[in-house]
Amino acid sequence: MTAPAPPAPRRPVRRFRSARRLPAALLALALLAAAGLLLYDLAAVRAGRPALQWRRAVADALDRYAPADPEALVAAGVLAAVGAVLMLLALAPGLRRILMMLPPEPEPGHKPAAGAAGDAGGGPAAGVRAGIGRRDAARVLRDRVLEVPGVRSARVRVRRRRIAVAATSHFRELDDVRADLERVLAAGIGELALARPPHPRVRVARAAAGKR
Repeated sequence: MTAPAPPAPRRPVRRFRSARRLPAALLALALLAAAGLLLYDLAAVRAGRPALQWRRAVADALDRYAPADPEALVAAGVLAAVGAVLMLLALAPGLRRILMMLPPEPEPGHKPAAGAAGDAGGGPAAGVRAGIGRRDAARVLRDRVLEVPGVRSARVRVRRRRIAVAATSHFRELDDVRADLERVLAAGIGELALARPPHPRVRVARAAAGKR
């Protein structure tokens, strides 16, 4: 009798990337307006009119400061820092409200096509990526938490690395309620099939006497 083959290791799940259409459109409009203003000023100077005030001020400042002056170095450092921050923001995936889920398991006995590269030929589940919003995940887990005997109310907050659960109990021992909550949360997080399951943190308090 042969032992069953071990499951194939899962590949890392790539996060969704934000399209950032609005920031890109605003930046394009700002650059277009600046370029149009500069072209208008250049055309006006060619026609014999004086340059605009802002261009004369910039020219005077460039003529007054040398590249080695402290003011010029500070301005260059600030611009470099702003550029680095913008580059980091552009390279970041964004969409931090979406928790990535594991891809579907391949069908038993299915073998990818010979010579397939990447996700091609990997079956109907190849290349499929799924995610769930943190608020939706919190609602699902809260419904599971409220099913625990003794829990009167609960608040669930889902972060990327942690799930904070605050519950109130109107009967049963708090340690027993906490143990059941940890078990239910572990099962619920497993059912969500998250690529990086957050770690739950449970707090249980006795409900106020008037609310029991």
